[in-house]
Amino acid sequence: MKPLGLTANRLATKLSVPVTRVNDIVRGRRSITADTALRLAGCFGTTPQFWMNLQSNYDLELPQAVRVP
Repeated sequence: MKPLGLTANRLATKLSVPVTRVNDIVRGRRSITADTALRLAGCFGTTPQFWMNLQSNYDLELPQAVRVP
């Protein structure tokens, strides 16, 4: 987000989601859901699948004990 000059507050506003959702995703305390993937895709001109793939790859790299539900 830094290279784009986006704060969590600004991104949350653009996505129409609570800032806690953005903060939790950034801190690895929350996964990207289909809803969030759709919103991110619209905001950044990508596809929802791009964001879901990022989440899947991240989940597969985490040790079993620290996976976010």
